[in-house]
Amino acid sequence: MVRHGRLLGITTAFITQVAETAIALGEDAYPQIREREQVVKNELAREEARFLETLERGEKLLTEIIAKSKQVISGVDAFILYDTYGFPLELTQEIAEEQGLTVDTEGFAVEMEKQRERSQSAHEVIDLTAHQSLEQMGITATEFLGYTDLGSPAVVQTILLAGEPVSTATVGEQVQIILNRTPFYGESGGQIGDRGALIPNQNSGQETPGATLFVRITNVQKQAGVFIHLGVVERGTLEIGKEVMAVVDRACRRRSMANHTATHLLQAALRKIVDPGISQAGSLVDFDRLRFDFNLPRSVTTEELQTIEDLVNTWISEAHPAQVEVMPLDAAKAKGAIAMFGEKYGAEVRVVDYPGVSMELCGGTHVGNTAEIGVFKIIGETGIAAGIRRIEAVAGAAVLDYLQVREQVVRELGDRFKAKPEELPQRVSNLQTELKTAQKQLETLKQEMAILQSDQLLQQVESIDGLSILVAQMGDTDAESLKAAATRLLQKLGQGAVVLASIPEPDKINFVAALSPELNQKGIQAGKLVGEIAKLCGGGGGGRPNLAQAGGKDVSKLPEALALAKERLGEGGKGGKGR
Repeated sequence: MVRHGRLLGITTAFITQVAETAIALGEDAYPQIREREQVVKNELAREEARFLETLERGEKLLTEIIAKSKQVISGVDAFILYDTYGFPLELTQEIAEEQGLTVDTEGFAVEMEKQRERSQSAHEVIDLTAHQSLEQMGITATEFLGYTDLGSPAVVQTILLAGEPVSTATVGEQVQIILNRTPFYGESGGQIGDRGALIPNQNSGQETPGATLFVRITNVQKQAGVFIHLGVVERGTLEIGKEVMAVVDRACRRRSMANHTATHLLQAALRKIVDPGISQAGSLVDFDRLRFDFNLPRSVTTEELQTIEDLVNTWISEAHPAQVEVMPLDAAKAKGAIAMFGEKYGAEVRVVDYPGVSMELCGGTHVGNTAEIGVFKIIGETGIAAGIRRIEAVAGAAVLDYLQVREQVVRELGDRFKAKPEELPQRVSNLQTELKTAQKQLETLKQEMAILQSDQLLQQVESIDGLSILVAQMGDTDAESLKAAATRLLQKLGQGAVVLASIPEPDKINFVAALSPELNQKGIQAGKLVGEIAKLCGGGGGGRPNLAQAGGKDVSKLPEALALAKERLGEGGKGGKGR
């Protein structure tokens, strides 16, 4: 749309005007869009500005590609436009068609697949369908008991070892297990899967070699309603068809519940304090932390973060009870439950309500009362994408872990600086001031030493047509000291020029050129001169006509560079036009 607007001669932003018409047409069916009209328009304006930048960059490269292409734009070129510049394939095809060209879409698809493979290789993927589908294996949805039970008997339906179905698994084998029912929460909705164990069910009456069975469950994921338990057999033998006791790690579950409920309270506080139009853009609920992503075009201020943290802790201390209910989607929306924008929901939804504080559609596990969270602490706020912010925090027992780490750091700093915790900020500030002062003194000493050393170079001065020319090397002198030395030497020489070089590191060269007005009048400029000789050493630089600095990398070329400097200055000193 933006490009077609430009083709029609529209040179200013216009998407928000189109949005107004779209909102007016659809507000009867989607009243929430009108409620968030300004947020939508602001985001569209930013996207339009970013797309115009993308269009400008991409069109330049596409013009070059079209110029070299005879009939077809290669899939590789189309992919570079897409991957590097964000240029949609459809747009590339459209512009190519206007120029009488086509795009190799098959080649583009090949490059896309290569990218997917690179991405997937960096992630652990559970693939129960690598050899046969869940349906072919006769596996149906797992009955989930975890909202009320943390331990329950279950029958082992499927065991997979390295992706292959097996009838038994023994000590040391890492397996994927499917039970007919489970108390384990499967990773979804941002909340990670439970941990725990499979042990013998003492009430099953089964006599089996697996009586000493212990399978440690490290994660649980959910696929098409089937809960997939990842674990390792530590004792005994796991067998298909046998009944086991599935037991969730209560401590880990308490932590995830505290962090998940805290995430709901965090969103409610953000909407109350920062912007009522804030909505979730992603989340992570782990055992030791939580992460909440949300739409906001600016950073949250330090004062706002503190107010949010205080409000969440107030809600925790007020001990608000949870009210969880499954109801029709329309009824949930009518009650004011918050739904994640763009998420697909079934006819019936689960509503988690802490009356007067937060009410959301959520399938995760939560505390029965906000007081069970204990405490909430924000540990960071950053931007992760255009218009998207992220808050990281800890809640419940994880706060204690967080504070213990920081207490240890404070204790070590206190011992090192012989200071009380409350004295540390001032002590660090004093040390920073002392360090800055020492660094300034060191720089001054270096410059003074460089100036003293430079006096020894005066015997290398050459006189050309009444001008004093000095081109020399000064050991490993740093850039600022080299500059000070060149300036001081030129003052002593009067009319003339000084070009100095140093090698402070094995693969680094510093250059400085200081010229008197007389050489400038002859057409020689320090910036151009030093840039030319630095280029010989694989570097560059520049500056004012009378004083300039540059750098290089190839130390072996330094003698050649200094010889060129002397040659250029000699040409100028003899009245040549120079450089």
